[in-house]
Amino acid sequence: MNAQEIFKKVRKIEIKTRGLSNQIFSGHYHSSFKGRGMAFSEVREYQYGDDVRSIDWNVTARFNHPFVKIFEEERELTVMLLIDVSGSNEFGTKSSLKEDLITEIAAVIAFSAIQNNDKVGVIFFSSKIEKFIPPKKGTSHILRIIRELVDFKTENQGTDISESLKFLTNAIKKKCTAFILSDFLDKDFGNALQIANSKHDMIAVRIYDPREVDMPNIGMAKFKDAESGKNLWVDTSNPKTRQLYKEWYANNEKHVKWIFTKSGVDSAHIQTDEDYVKPLVNMFKKRESRF
Repeated sequence: MNAQEIFKKVRKIEIKTRGLSNQIFSGHYHSSFKGRGMAFSEVREYQYGDDVRSIDWNVTARFNHPFVKIFEEERELTVMLLIDVSGSNEFGTKSSLKEDLITEIAAVIAFSAIQNNDKVGVIFFSSKIEKFIPPKKGTSHILRIIRELVDFKTENQGTDISESLKFLTNAIKKKCTAFILSDFLDKDFGNALQIANSKHDMIAVRIYDPREVDMPNIGMAKFKDAESGKNLWVDTSNPKTRQLYKEWYANNEKHVKWIFTKSGVDSAHIQTDEDYVKPLVNMFKKRESRF
């Protein structure tokens, strides 16, 4: 894409995702992700029913009248987006590619975060860490992130989710809220996710295409592994072949969901041909109900 095409695409994504963030997500986001604690705000005169433990004895002694300390939730968070840019996300058979959907969802989360005065950073990963954008505030920073998402050129096609989680743990010292957006076609990340979630608040957003669930009957077909680059001829008219593939995918999906549960990680599962608003809002509401 040239510079003008990139600008148009960024602008289109900005308009759509900022609108969704304003109308739908901002309230759910605020109540779903808690700040780091309570910060002192002010003192006021004691009122009947106030907790006596909140009395400010120094101010009370000075004015010979009881005053209490008022605390407010310290809202500011650091939000990290871990974006899978491996080759498998270039796949899509319906309304959009997996990578396009990941870009939109990441933009919605980012705009929701800055409306709450949170910092946002990004880790792009494949089989290695491709790029790290340190967390900052502000609309111009979010637009830079969207530009990177739209026009990012990965150096590697493979996937190593564990590597991205280890990098997050080492790079971000204080507790953050981290969204990992991926198709999760990588089985060996359970331990790394558990360790990362013990330090940070991890949320998994799994993107998949309906054609990945069921292999279509289209006769002899040439398939290319987007991550390894290998080509393979497959007779999709063979019912046994389709059944074996279906079982493999179902087992992989079951394993990924088991990892999320074992690690204590909230997750949303979104198809490329469905509206992502509902599964994200449902995930936010589930988190809200626990607070």
